[in-house]
Amino acid sequence: MHVRRQAPKDGVIQETAARAAEVTKEKKIMSKKLWGGRFTKAESKSATEFNASIDFDRKMYRQDIEGSRAHAAMLAKQGIITQEDAKAIDDGLVEILTDIEEGKIEFTIENEDIHMNIESILTERIGEPGKRLHTARSRNDQVAVDFRLWTKEAIISLLDDLKRLLHSTYQIAEKHQNYLMPGYTHLQRAQPVTPAYHFMAYFQMFKRDYSRFEDCLDRMDVSPLGSGALAGTTYHTDRRFVAERLGFADICENAMDGVSDRDFALEFLSDASICMMHLSRFCEELILWSSTEFGFIEIDDAYSTGSSIMPQKKNPDMAELIRGKTGRVYGDLITLLTLMKGLPLAYNKDMQEDKPPVFDAAEQLSSCINIFADMLDTMTLKTDTMEKAAKYGYMNATDAADYLVSKGVPFRECHAVIGEIVLYCISHGKAIEELSLQQLQDFSPEFGPDIYENIDLKACVKAKKSEGSTSFESVKKMLQSAEAYLESLK
Repeated sequence: MHVRRQAPKDGVIQETAARAAEVTKEKKIMSKKLWGGRFTKAESKSATEFNASIDFDRKMYRQDIEGSRAHAAMLAKQGIITQEDAKAIDDGLVEILTDIEEGKIEFTIENEDIHMNIESILTERIGEPGKRLHTARSRNDQVAVDFRLWTKEAIISLLDDLKRLLHSTYQIAEKHQNYLMPGYTHLQRAQPVTPAYHFMAYFQMFKRDYSRFEDCLDRMDVSPLGSGALAGTTYHTDRRFVAERLGFADICENAMDGVSDRDFALEFLSDASICMMHLSRFCEELILWSSTEFGFIEIDDAYSTGSSIMPQKKNPDMAELIRGKTGRVYGDLITLLTLMKGLPLAYNKDMQEDKPPVFDAAEQLSSCINIFADMLDTMTLKTDTMEKAAKYGYMNATDAADYLVSKGVPFRECHAVIGEIVLYCISHGKAIEELSLQQLQDFSPEFGPDIYENIDLKACVKAKKSEGSTSFESVKKMLQSAEAYLESLK
C-alpha cells in the first residue's frame, strides 16, 4: 500500500532551519578556538570562564614570547618553516611584547590562557605565518617551558633578596660581638651567650636557604620544549638549539616526563617554606624580645603599629605578619603536593592550577625577606637589659659543674652537686657566685678560691673551647667566615 507523505509544516521547516543555523553559528564560534576543529557545539559561557587561566598565567607573557621566538628560530634553522615566516613571527612577537608592556593589549578569556592569547593576536596581525608557529610543539611543552623560565627568574631574584638578608644578619651580629645575653632551651634561661652568636645561628639558616635555592635552580635547568604533547614529534627538530637560546643547561631526556614533571615547582615551594620557617622563628624571637617582659630590643617605629584603643601600645605587626604568612606559603606547598599526588602521566588539566601557588609563594617570600631585612637594619638592641638578664637564672651552673670536673670529680657527681647548690640558692634567694667559699665547700671540698673567676659570665663565654661555640674567639671566626662567604656571592 502506498502511503502518501505529507509535506512538513512551515513551523517544522523553520525549526529545522533554525537548528541548522545555530549549528553553523556554533561551528563558526568553535573555529575561532585553536582546538575547535572537531567540535560542533560552542563551549558554554560558564565553562569558558571556568576553563580560562588568563587571569593568573598572564604573568608568563614574557617567557611565552621568548619561548615562541626561540621555537620559531629553530623551525627556520631546520627548514621546517621559511626564514621569511620566521622573521614575520619574530617581528610580530617583539611588537606584541612591547604592546603588552605598554598596556595596549587586552587579553580575553575566550582564548583561555596566555599561550593562546598571544598566538591568536600574532595570527591576527601577521596572518598565515602565525599559523605555522605551533608546528612541532604542543601547549603541554609550551606551558612547561614557560613555567620553568618564570620559576628560574623568580629564584634568581630571591637569591638577590637572600643576599641582602644575609648581609643584614651579618651586620647586626658584627656590631654585638662583645655583649652578653641569655641563651635559652625550652624558653628557659640556659647558658650565657653573645647576641652575635645568636644572630649567626640564623645566618647559617639563611645560608642553607640560599644553597637550597641554588640547588633547585641547578636541577630544574633543563628545557622541556620540543617534547610535544607527550611523545615527541615527527619533525626533525633541534631541541638543544632552543634550550641554549633560552638559557637552559640541558634538555629533559624523556618527553613524557618533560611535560608532566612539576618537581621543580614542588622543590621551589619546599625551599620557600623552609625559608619562611626560618623567618618565622626569628620573628617569634623578635616579638618576644620586644615585649616588656623581655625588653631586649626596640623595633623601629617605621616597622611597628599602634592600637586603635590603647594609646600606649607599640605592636610588632610586621614580624607577626611574616609569622602569619608562613602558613600561607605552607599552604601553597600543600596545594601543589595535593594537586599532583594522584595524576597519571602525562599532562592533565589539573595542572593548570600549579601556577597560582608558585606565583603566590614567590611574591610572599620576597616581600617577607625584604621587610625583615629592613627591620633588622633599623632595630636597636638594649644590651644593658640583655646583660642584666644573663645574670639571673643560674646560667653559670654548667660551668660550675665543669670546674669540678677539672678537679677530677666525675661529671655525673658534679651535676648532682651543682643541682643541690642551685636548690639551696633558690631557697635563699642567692646566685651561685654570691655564696661564700665555705658554703660551696660544704657541698664539695673540691671548690677552691678560683671558682669565682671560673663562673664569671664573661669567663664562662670565653672558656668555651669547642669549634662553633659562643666564645668571643669562636664568634670572631664565624664572622670572618661569613664575611668571606658574602664576598664570594658578589
